[in-house]
Amino acid sequence: MTNHWIDIKNADVILIMGSNAAENHPISFKWVTKAMENGATLISVDPRFTRTSSKADIYGPIRAGTDIAFLGGLIKYILDNELYHEEYVMEYTNAPFLINPEFSFEDGLFCGYDAANRKYDKAAWSYQTDADGIPMEDKTLQDPNSVFQLLKQHYANYDPETVSQITGTPKDTLVKIYETYASTGSPDRVATIMYAMGWTQHTYGTQNIRTAAMIQLLLGNVGRAGGGINALRGESNVQGSTDHCLLFHILPGYLKPPKAKDESMEAYNAAYTPKSSDPMSANWWQHYPKYSVSLFKWMYGDNATAENEFGYHLMPKMGNSANYSWLSLFEAMYAGDIKGFFAWGQNPAVGGANANMNRKAMENLDWMVAVNLWDLETSSFWQRPGVNPADIDTEVFFLPAAVSVEKEGSITNSGRWGQWRWKAVEPLGESKPDSWIINQIMVRLRELYKADPGPNPDPVLQLAWDYGDGEVDVHHVAKEVNGWAVSDVKDADGNVIVEAGKLVKNFTQLRDDGSTASANWLYSGSYNEGGNMMARRDNVDPHPAGIGTYSNWSWCWPVNRRIIYNRASCNVKGEPFDPERFVIRWTGPETKWEGDVPDGGWAPDARHAFIMKPEGHARLFGAGRADGPFPTHYEPWESPVDNLLYGQDINPAFKIWASEMDYQGHREQYPLVGTTYRLSEHWQSGAMTRNQPWLAELQPDMFVEMSPELAAERGIENGEKVVVESARGSIEAVAMVTRRMQPLQVAGQTVHQVGMPWHWGYKGFVTGGSANELTPPVGDANTMIPETKAFLCNVKKLA
Repeated sequence: MTNHWIDIKNADVILIMGSNAAENHPISFKWVTKAMENGATLISVDPRFTRTSSKADIYGPIRAGTDIAFLGGLIKYILDNELYHEEYVMEYTNAPFLINPEFSFEDGLFCGYDAANRKYDKAAWSYQTDADGIPMEDKTLQDPNSVFQLLKQHYANYDPETVSQITGTPKDTLVKIYETYASTGSPDRVATIMYAMGWTQHTYGTQNIRTAAMIQLLLGNVGRAGGGINALRGESNVQGSTDHCLLFHILPGYLKPPKAKDESMEAYNAAYTPKSSDPMSANWWQHYPKYSVSLFKWMYGDNATAENEFGYHLMPKMGNSANYSWLSLFEAMYAGDIKGFFAWGQNPAVGGANANMNRKAMENLDWMVAVNLWDLETSSFWQRPGVNPADIDTEVFFLPAAVSVEKEGSITNSGRWGQWRWKAVEPLGESKPDSWIINQIMVRLRELYKADPGPNPDPVLQLAWDYGDGEVDVHHVAKEVNGWAVSDVKDADGNVIVEAGKLVKNFTQLRDDGSTASANWLYSGSYNEGGNMMARRDNVDPHPAGIGTYSNWSWCWPVNRRIIYNRASCNVKGEPFDPERFVIRWTGPETKWEGDVPDGGWAPDARHAFIMKPEGHARLFGAGRADGPFPTHYEPWESPVDNLLYGQDINPAFKIWASEMDYQGHREQYPLVGTTYRLSEHWQSGAMTRNQPWLAELQPDMFVEMSPELAAERGIENGEKVVVESARGSIEAVAMVTRRMQPLQVAGQTVHQVGMPWHWGYKGFVTGGSANELTPPVGDANTMIPETKAFLCNVKKLA
């Protein structure tokens, strides 16, 4: 999230799309309601008429998987009607930048496409630069190679008539939504966007969010109170786990894991430290070496020295094109390439796309360790319905874990607020905190390596691992995350600013000479010599405009900044675009900035606003994506219609596997569009809720929602048992016939959609078919997140 939960109250218009916030994030909806009490307009766009839709001023139905067409139409509307925030677009985005004249786009493909490898050569996706390497600009926005003109050209065909034919959203509803949302291009109005997995779980999920960001940039809504792009995370600590490198492609603080090509620490830092010749660019990632050296110093302690490149040789190196994302892991497991698996706090037998393949893949393991609260579908995959346990050789170990209220530590919510939690009760039975389990495994592994070192023991034995033999001191870990001075830290004049052994104030005191250590630069400042900032609970809002930053409640990364890119909330003189809801404002060279923690303390005319980008400007043209610098409408991998805009039907850059279980469905056999979602009464794969009898009683049965029109076609009555099938499998479900689902007119034909929650499995007080037995084995071209929100299926009465 660029903003935070409470800030939603400041919005004039709220677009909730790819999310059912009222049901799945009810506390967020508290602040939506507050905004509406203040006069805000709520727009809900969703394949179903959800509880969020029921509270909305405007509801737009949409065919699952057509969000970019819908949003691309909004971009065209803004541009055609000149409703963009001209000063913001000119000064803070790359709209005036000139692009390589060799760049082109034709019939759904950008230049440089390699069809054999489903990959782009991005050489022409580049800026024109002057002799100093600074991007060239046309402030008139008229140059045909300017980002602005290329943007207009790219979305020229996304008119309301075409968008309506693609999405199924009625044209008059589209125009009403476009008109309402685009009204916030005025400096005295502001809009926010709230999204969740309804946007991410597509083969173009990243580009869905990119499109939303571009809309917000065109309207000048990034960095402002009541604005931004707000991701509604699916668990209370998803943001924190991502920040601390839950995923394979990042190290803590979004640093990059070393690759085989990065043969030295110098080469590694050079590869990931951007350069800029523009004196106006803060280019904050120029400090990358300070963060990486401090990370390695935390990992290897005294074994990380300048002489040995701070332990860089000890770090594992990924293959240059290695991919260890979810789909890749289970494909490799199914192929027999992975022999051991820790299933830690997850339930892939239910929660993963193409779940039947996941279950089959686990049969090829030698061993699996399941760490969880209950014996789940994953830990019992070997005795699932329809298999003979005697035929499965996988050895399964189950380690019972403590639930969140049985342990102390921090969580980071969607708004980036790191909040400390205290233990409420002792863990039940033999269950232990995750930190204890991790520590015990590592302590015992190290003992085994000491007894029998083998060929390469150093990466394990030279770790600075000293967390004792009992309960791990989580305060000690939090201080390690914050960072400390290994030796005296000095400023440019040689003055000691942090004494050896003291905690650093924040990441501005981290160094690349080995004098500091930090487990995550982004969280530096969260637990310093001033104490545990995450444990603060001052509920008085100190912001002079009363916008609800509550900056003394908990701690927010980075450096307690509640709204990021907030320099863009002001003009180039530091004057707020919206004085009544200002985030920061420049009060002069003596007093400087007032309000939230500014995105850098420089004077307003001293640095560009978007400090994390080497060019200092937000990117309407974003060359970093695998599938194109401008988001483009493609159909889902499984679709009931062809692409009406281009000859290129599907995203050309996502990976397609071809094992005997990677089935693709076709519209002739599976004519319905299926999508999945969550309920208030159940949680994720149902592990925490189907094992609670009172919650199981509230929602006992797996069901499928369908329109009365579809039910009539199939002769299905409300409450009857039906079979839902796709190319991957079939499940039984209870038919819920409801007007929340409605037929859509798409490309001159009627398209029916059905919706299914994905919380059921074969363990717990209530059991039922898993929706992910139906979902496809393909994912986003950038993140690889599976496309579980749009696929083909069929429904028929249970014989």
